[in-house]
Amino acid sequence: MNKVVVGLSGGVDSSVAAASLQHQGYDVIGLTLWLMKGKGQCCSEGMVDAALICEQLGIVHHVVDTRDLFTENIINYLVSGYESGVTPLPCSQCNRAVKFGPMLAYAQEELECDRIATGHYARIRYDEQTGRYQLLRAVDRNKDQSYFLYDLSQDILKGTIFPLGEQTKEETRRIAAEFALKTASKPESQDLCLIEAHGSMATFLDQYIKPKEGEIVDLQGKVLGTHQGVHHYTIGQRRGLGIAAPEPLYVVKLDAVMNRVIVGNRADGGRSDCTVGRLNWVSLAEPVSPITAEVQVRYRSKAVPVTIIPLENNRVKLQFNEPQFGITPGQAAVFYDSEIVLGGGIIERVNGR
Repeated sequence: MNKVVVGLSGGVDSSVAAASLQHQGYDVIGLTLWLMKGKGQCCSEGMVDAALICEQLGIVHHVVDTRDLFTENIINYLVSGYESGVTPLPCSQCNRAVKFGPMLAYAQEELECDRIATGHYARIRYDEQTGRYQLLRAVDRNKDQSYFLYDLSQDILKGTIFPLGEQTKEETRRIAAEFALKTASKPESQDLCLIEAHGSMATFLDQYIKPKEGEIVDLQGKVLGTHQGVHHYTIGQRRGLGIAAPEPLYVVKLDAVMNRVIVGNRADGGRSDCTVGRLNWVSLAEPVSPITAEVQVRYRSKAVPVTIIPLENNRVKLQFNEPQFGITPGQAAVFYDSEIVLGGGIIERVNGR
């Protein structure tokens, strides 16, 4: 009952998760997923550092080759999304399809273990009244990663431990130093693994999507400049447009069919509602009538009041109390009741102004 498989990336957070659980009396097994073909921080020195931590803690270290799974579910997902003019969110997709599900399956089938743990900053608790496992924000709101975890199933939440959910990043660093972990002073990763491996998302995408010159236009259709592919842009973008204007301009729409980037001022980018699909309801059953909640439409965006209106085919309409800037198809919309993650899904379409 005390056996747990800890996902180790080679960073300080997962290292402390493993050390803390071992200190609590768990029989810890280390597991690292080999995600990317070629060089990348998480798949080069990350695997080495994970192995060093396992050696330091005296625990077994397993490495599982999931590169094909990552290519199919993340790389192909990103490329097809950017080609169609949306900005996909790889992390929530990766957590569901590549990391947590396969990790738990490997733990159960190969290691006879029913629990996994990671260094994510989030919390899980069981609600006796509803019979559901709830996903909660981390105590450290600056590090909270619940936004990326909304798509985890009840079975995965049941079998997962988040040892860092009740502590701050500063406490994690302190614990790493107390255990004298080899990763205690390792710098924190600042970007997506693909960006760290390729330098930028544009450089990564250029390997798969051929340049295609098109027009940058305003809302009236006036041509302001040219671009080399809509996949280089995202809704709300201001920097790097390469056009001159008397006022700041932002990307307010991407038209992949016409190969156009449409720009406007900040007010032009405000939207009153959007449609969200591919829903996963976490801490409550799927609602059959409108409910009020808060929604976060980007990882670093503020959670704002919203009315969630159920639609057919596992979709909802989000009606915002006030127009929101930069709502982006392909990104996640995650619903909260204070600290509790109610559920979430992928933004499909942005509607009224």
